[in-house]
This record gives sequence, structure tokens and C-alpha cells, in this order.
Amino acid sequence: MKAHRIRATLPALAAAGFALAFAGLTSPSQASDSWPSIRAELYGARVINEDAKNITLTAPDRPDNQMDVPVAVDAAFKDGRTVKSVTILVDENPAPVAAKFKFNQARQHVGLAAKFRFDAVTGVRAIVEASDGQLYMAARHVRFTGGQSACSAPPNGSEAEILARMGNTQLAALGPRAIASNTAQRIKVDISHPNHTGMVKDQISLLYIPLRLLDKVAVQQSGDTVVEIEGSMSLSQDPSFEFDYLTDGSEELTVSASDTSGGAWKHTLPLRPSS
Repeated sequence: MKAHRIRATLPALAAAGFALAFAGLTSPSQASDSWPSIRAELYGARVINEDAKNITLTAPDRPDNQMDVPVAVDAAFKDGRTVKSVTILVDENPAPVAAKFKFNQARQHVGLAAKFRFDAVTGVRAIVEASDGQLYMAARHVRFTGGQSACSAPPNGSEAEILARMGNTQLAALGPRAIASNTAQRIKVDISHPNHTGMVKDQISLLYIPLRLLDKVAVQQSGDTVVEIEGSMSLSQDPSFEFDYLTDGSEELTVSASDTSGGAWKHTLPLRPSS
């Protein structure tokens, strides 16, 4: 029998234990056991256009590492509408709302990627909101390789190592460097942060490591915010994000991040090629 699961965004997250269940999807669009309640709480009676042809959702069929699963989304409109936001859902995670990307530039086409923890076999979904408020969904089924649930797995590194590098941020340009203004440029942002779920026991004290989640990330160009990201416990340790934005010729970007324990970091970084 399933325990109560977190359905809302970060302010409502709690660090209780959760009984996770396996859900079977026979096709990408078929609802998992958890999807109807997730849908009702997040979107109510709003219409969601399923199996949208204008959205591509990519995730491994069977991840090699449940703690670091890459998920990518590509969304486009050809009728003049723009992409307002993209929400990534992982149905069977304690926090199904894994991340939300809000685009503050008028973008008819966006691409993004991030890495997540997956606790079980699950449906994974991308919900795209268009500028007119209409919702579109792409979904797929991701199998579970077995072993310990990712949200309760111990973090990598000692507490001292984690604290020493917390908030360190790296920025890299992916693909050819955009020279002209108003050109799409793909970038990668890596942030050092444990993203403690509150569900992991310290191996020495045997007490639960307190919840500490990376909840907000914003990227600015010339003082204007181009992307805002809301995180959750479903983000991997040391979260990694990719997305594209429209350039204005600036040689640097400012990345701001905060967590649920009051941590805040801000870095202005040069836009360099990925190593």
C-alpha cells in the first residue's frame, strides 16, 4: 500500500519516509498508478494535449546509475506561440515535480537537459506550457535496475568535502559559439551541492542527514534573467543543467542559486567552450 507522496513544489516538501511502489506503463502515454492524482493536484481540470508531436522527451530505457539519470526535452511551436515553461515529472519519486524551467525570453523553440534521481520503475513526463496557457505532454517509461532507492542512497564524498565545495559553479558553452546577437546558444551549468533528500542516514551517527535542497537557480545575461529553474529532491547530487538561450553578444553570464537551508551563491562567469 502506498504511503502519502509529495505532489507540490518545494515549499511543501517534507523529509518523512516514503513507501515507493512500482508502476507499469504499457505505452508512453498510459497513466501510471500515481499519474491521475499527480495530474489532479497540479493541473486540475486543465486540458493536457498528450503525445504531443512538437515535444521530444529523451531518457534512458534502463539507467546505468539511478542517482544520475539524464533527461532531455526539446519543444517547439511553429504557429507564433512561444514556450513559457517546461516541467519534468518523475511519477514514482517522492517528489514527482522534479524540476521546472521557466523561459523569460520569447522562445518558439527550446532545448534543455538535467540529471535526476529515480527511485523505481516510473513514468517520466515533460509538460510544456505555451504562451497562451495550453499544456502539452510527452511521456516515456523508464525501467529500474534494482538496488537501493536513489533518494535514500548515501551521498558521494565526506561531509567535509561536500561543505568545502558547496556552491561552486561551472559554466560552459556547448556546440559552436554563437557570435551574432539573437542567436540560440546551448550552455551547461554545473553546481556543487549535495541536494540532501532528508531520507539518508549518516553512516556514523545513524541519524538522518537534514533536508537541504537546491531549490532555485537563475541565469542572467546583461542583467536580464533568461532562465529560472525550480529544483526538488529529485535532482541529482551536484545538479547539472543544460539549456539554450538567445545571446545579446555578452561574453559572460551570471548564475544565482539558493537552497532550502538559506544558502545562496552568485557567480558571474565567462562563457567558455566545454572541456
